[in-house]
Order: sequence, then structure tokens, then C-alpha cells
Amino acid sequence: MLMQIPDYQPETREHRAEREPVGMRVPQSIRKGDQEVWLLGQPPLGRLLDFVRDTVVDAAAVDRAALIDEWRAANDYYQELEKSEAGIANQGTHRELDPGLARLAAEVRAHPHFHRCFDTLPTGFGMVELDKLIICQRHVTHNFVEGIKNRLGPAPDPETLFRFCLPLEAPETPVQILEVGAHRYTFRCDSTDFRFHEPVMLRPEQVKGYESFGPIAGVVGLVAGFGSNFLSAVRVGKRLMLNNGYHRACALRSLGITHAPCVIQTATRADEVSIAVRSTVAENPEFYFESARPPLVKDFFDPRIRKVFQTRRRVRQIEVHFDIKNYLISE
Repeated sequence: MLMQIPDYQPETREHRAEREPVGMRVPQSIRKGDQEVWLLGQPPLGRLLDFVRDTVVDAAAVDRAALIDEWRAANDYYQELEKSEAGIANQGTHRELDPGLARLAAEVRAHPHFHRCFDTLPTGFGMVELDKLIICQRHVTHNFVEGIKNRLGPAPDPETLFRFCLPLEAPETPVQILEVGAHRYTFRCDSTDFRFHEPVMLRPEQVKGYESFGPIAGVVGLVAGFGSNFLSAVRVGKRLMLNNGYHRACALRSLGITHAPCVIQTATRADEVSIAVRSTVAENPEFYFESARPPLVKDFFDPRIRKVFQTRRRVRQIEVHFDIKNYLISE
């Protein structure tokens, strides 16, 4: 079994998850607990209550009735925004990428990770207006946002901003690997973007550094690792939905940066939308792409909508196991 883990310590797609770029990690010393910023008022209410029960520090002491009152008030506020900001998602001042960044864009387009992630729909690059990007993710981790904001600095030059939004480097977050049985392995990582990729058949020459006790016929690899880390969006008509890069978008917005380099996929039909967006969006695309006022990036900064929770520290753990059956059959 082959496990592909960048920078590990022994012991597909882009819209499925998200991580922050290399060099932008929150130090382990402040990961004792996190602060999670939630958007109230977004259904389903039960998802918020489950999060509080399972994750929030001293969850038993939370006044659920008061929390539901806050959620209800935010939900009413969203109904007000449907009138006062009707059509705002159609009014983003998205623009072309600066010609001086064409070389960097070409590097990204030539990278294997880009090929694997964006091999279906028409795809390009642009400068997106952060405030008016539609969102489907209801929460971000405040610690991460502050950490990457502080590392980027208040006034990044265009090239630094581009590499921040569309990095090509491998992640630095360590992964702990444990053999917990004859055919079972567990992986633990601080990054919520860590995930199982896919099973893959490899030729012997593709496996380097392994010394077999006999000739190799083939290798079945169970690949685990991280997602691509490109800030990306999906265009449907005049609207753009943020697909990946929520923490970076919030960090940039809090620094006063209004536009950011982004990979943009264009979908023109319902079937195309379903293969480009997250499953929660594909189940209800009308809400995001046709409603008068869908949730936007700027909502994370609206005190009438956002609520900060103190949460317990969590890590991602993945367990993989495999079976071997050896038969002698007659032909």
C-alpha cells in the first residue's frame, strides 16, 4: 500500500474542502481552542444547534432559547436584505487579471493540480470583488483568518497577493501516521482539508525508494493528502459563488482589500452547475443563483448576522483499511 503524504511524520476536487496556503498556518501554540464565526439566520437551524452541542466549549451552559432568538432575528434581517439589497449579487465589479500577472497565471495553469481540479468547464482567471461573492459555507475559523492576515501584511504587492490566492507550494502541516492493525492505518492532521483522495493503480517504475523481495507486478495505492489550494469561484450568469478559499477571502476583506485573483469556472446549464459546486449548492441552486439576496462574503463582517463561538480544538482523523483475498481458481 502506498500513502502519498507531503511532509509527514510517521507514527477530488477543490470544492469538497479547503486549507490555507503554505506559510500561512496558525501556530500550534494557539490551537488550544478556536473561535468559530457563524452566520446566523441561515437554514437549517438544526445544523447550528448540532454544532454548538458537539463543538462549543461548555455547550451545556449555552442558553438554546436565547441562541434561537438570535438566529430568528438574523433570519428576519436577511428578509430585510432581500428588499434593501435585492440584486446585489449581480452587481459585482469583477474584472480581468492585470496583464503583469499573466506569467504567474500561466504557471498555475500548467500545474498538475490545476489540470486535475479544472478539467471539465471553461476556466479562466480574474480579479473578483470579495464582498459580492456568494457563499454557501456558514462559518470560518477566526484564528485562521487572523493568523494568515498577520502573515500576509497590510499592503501586499500584486505578485504576493497572487501567490497568496493561488499558491503552488505543498503544505507544511505535519501528518501523523499510525499502523493500528495488519491492514489498518490512521492519519491525524490539524488541517480540516486533509482527506482521502482516491485508490490508484501504479506501475512499478512509479514507486521510488521501495525495495521489494521480488519482481513487482503492480501497486495499488490508497492516496491521502490535501486538496488544491486555489481561491476559486463558479460563474453562473452575472453571479459568482466562492467555491474555495473562504479563510483567505475573509482575511483579505478584513485588510481592506476589495478584489483578489481567482480561478473562475463558468457554468451555463444546470448539469454543469451540479459538477462544479458543492453538494449543498447543487441540491438547491435556485437559492444561490436566482434569489434576490443570497448570503455573501461581506456577511461575515455584519454584527447583526455573525456570532463568535469558543470551540474545542479538533483534528482531522482518517482511517483506511484493506482486505486481501488469495484464490486458486480453475479456468
